[in-house]
This record gives sequence, structure tokens and C-alpha cells, in this order.
Amino acid sequence: MKFRTALYNVRGLGSAKSGTHHWWMQRVTAIALIPLMLWLAWSLARLSGLDYAAALAWVRSPTTSVLLISTLLALVYHAKLGLQVVIEDYVHAEGVKFISLIAIKFLCLLLALTGVLAVLRISLAG
Repeated sequence: MKFRTALYNVRGLGSAKSGTHHWWMQRVTAIALIPLMLWLAWSLARLSGLDYAAALAWVRSPTTSVLLISTLLALVYHAKLGLQVVIEDYVHAEGVKFISLIAIKFLCLLLALTGVLAVLRISLAG
């Protein structure tokens, strides 16, 4: 016979307050990615027959640069959130979970910085 309450069983398992923000951010980035990915697909389809100089001119457009960076950042953040959920739900060893979460954050940050710098380098080059 156990004399412990339900509250005792859940103590120390962490707060349930941060999941709502995570869930909302995943939905917001998904909604933002719909028009951004449609724009990107349409733009790349228009560029399919053009040469390298035309592609550079397209990326150098201020509107295109802003939309490319926005797409990249939303996509990387959305991927980071999704991968974080998968790891938190399916990796049960705490050490592996911690290292995996840190690695995903680092790799997503590296990918975002690389992409943003590439777009800025092309758009700001003479």
C-alpha cells in the first residue's frame, strides 16, 4: 500500500509551462514557411533557364535578399524545434539527450550563420 500522493510522483519532473511557447513557435514558423517556400519555388522555377549572372542579379535584389534570409532563418528554426521534440520524446538517456540537444542547437546556428553570410556576401558584393 502506497501512502504517496500524485503530487509526490510528479515533483522534480520540471515545469509544464515552456511547452506552449515551443508549440506556438513551431506553428508560427510553419505558417510563415508556406508563403516563403511558395515564393522560393516560384522564383527558382523562373531562374531555371537563366545563366549565372542572372542568378547573381536575382540574389542581389534587396527584396530577394531579405526574403531568402527570412526563409533560411524560419526553415532552420523550424527544423531545430522539430528535431528538439524528436530527441526529447525518443532519447531516454539523459547524457545522450543533453549532448544531442546541444549539437542540434550548434549545427542549426552554424547553418543559419553560413546561409545568412552567403546571401549577404552575394548581395553586398560589387
